[in-house]
Amino acid sequence: MSINATHFTAAACLLALSGLASAYTITGSVSDSDGKALEGASVSLLKEGKSTTTDNQGKFTIHEDEAIGIHATRNTVGYLSVDNGVLTYSQSSSSPVHVTIFNALGNRVFSKTLQGSGMFDLNRAIKARGTYFAQVRVGSAMQNFKFATEGNYTSSFSTQGALLKEIQQGEAIRFVADGYDTLTVPLGTLDTTLDVKLVKTAPQFKFGYAIGNDPTPSKGCGSNSKLQKVKSVENGDQFQIRVGSDTRDYFITLPKNYDNKKPHKVLFALHCYGSRGEDFVHHNPDYDHPTPYYGQQVLDKNGDYIFVSLDAIGGLWTKGQGDHDFFAQTLTTLNENYCIDTSRVFITGFSFGAMFSYSLMQDMQSRVRAAATYAVADYNIWLPEGDNMKNLPIAWMNVHGKNDGRCDYNRAKTSALPRILKRNGKADANGDFTDASSEKPEEIQGNTGHVCYDFKNVDERFPVKWCSWPGDHQWTAHDTGNMGVGWNWESTWVPEAVHEFFEQF
Repeated sequence: MSINATHFTAAACLLALSGLASAYTITGSVSDSDGKALEGASVSLLKEGKSTTTDNQGKFTIHEDEAIGIHATRNTVGYLSVDNGVLTYSQSSSSPVHVTIFNALGNRVFSKTLQGSGMFDLNRAIKARGTYFAQVRVGSAMQNFKFATEGNYTSSFSTQGALLKEIQQGEAIRFVADGYDTLTVPLGTLDTTLDVKLVKTAPQFKFGYAIGNDPTPSKGCGSNSKLQKVKSVENGDQFQIRVGSDTRDYFITLPKNYDNKKPHKVLFALHCYGSRGEDFVHHNPDYDHPTPYYGQQVLDKNGDYIFVSLDAIGGLWTKGQGDHDFFAQTLTTLNENYCIDTSRVFITGFSFGAMFSYSLMQDMQSRVRAAATYAVADYNIWLPEGDNMKNLPIAWMNVHGKNDGRCDYNRAKTSALPRILKRNGKADANGDFTDASSEKPEEIQGNTGHVCYDFKNVDERFPVKWCSWPGDHQWTAHDTGNMGVGWNWESTWVPEAVHEFFEQF
């Protein structure tokens, strides 16, 4: 039926016949967050009880046809017309005339029952400008048409016209796909097109964080530190903390662009036998001290890290629980006074510092994300016992010279390594970590180069990297074997490899 944009008159002489009209049609598409079409996603219209699945292009349609009986004759039903927004109706029967108006979203905005014959101004029923749908019902006969408050009218008076089915209260459409969060969208109309994106279901872990998780801000974010330093030293400040009956010293180096609203990663440097905490804040470089902080500070180009160095009593990590409490209390102090990312706290150390790191990482798995050790030894290591022993995984990297005569390489490989692998295997269906200790690392063969082996059977959130090289007891590993002609500590590849290991989280 042709229409005039400003004037429309429709003589709907409702004939005695039956026709089919589309009660509603919902179409759309389903994709992932990257825009890739999802095939086989379930799409369900909850109140109507209808469902379908998406095709190989992620598209879907939910459609319903209803038989609309139009049995009244011209003489029985009468006459309907719309002229400039005014509905004129006359009939020979006594049936009421029901007028319902919907907005473009399918929400009912007006409903009125008229009697006999007369006129009704549809524009007066609408307060806001826009396009609307009117449904007029006389007995079993029903007629729909579209109009705009500006005076434009169209008609679907044909028996094949689309009938606007009134939506049930609380209607919604639900999208379900394996591996994605279920999405439920409330509907205001049954005639609509929906293009939705589903988000991959975040894994539920019994323990730990996903790789690349959002930072977890500490209590100190947004406020200024209340710590009182003992003194300033080159490249940092010295502080003290009371741990049991002991007063312990530690050092903090903030990035030059420290921002108390940005959660910073934290790296603890743990010194070796015969050194002190301050040696890893600043020191004349040598094969044990290419400082600061085991060479990590110079790699922190964007100021993402807060660096911390702890001082052992008498230069030895032999206080057992007291040393562990020292670390834990210092970390808590950082949480309260600085803006740190509590999910990215790292520890590193050489020789006795490696032993202490190895000890801490098996006790502080809920507070330490990963550890990097250099020449770890499976002795002189204190661990909590019994119920206090935490049987949890930890991300770990170890660098070890195969000719180490002080911290035996083979003992580390056959004892320290499998102890960690036993807890780090890929999580099973129940979320419990499995035993990956049967996997053996690839190792350096010969007198030059190095091999870093990434274990394949561990959980990806708790990687284990084993680096071997043909050297002795030093952490500045290099590819020319033991110290000799042509060697210098600056050729070490270790800092970059450790930085890359930490940055994966």
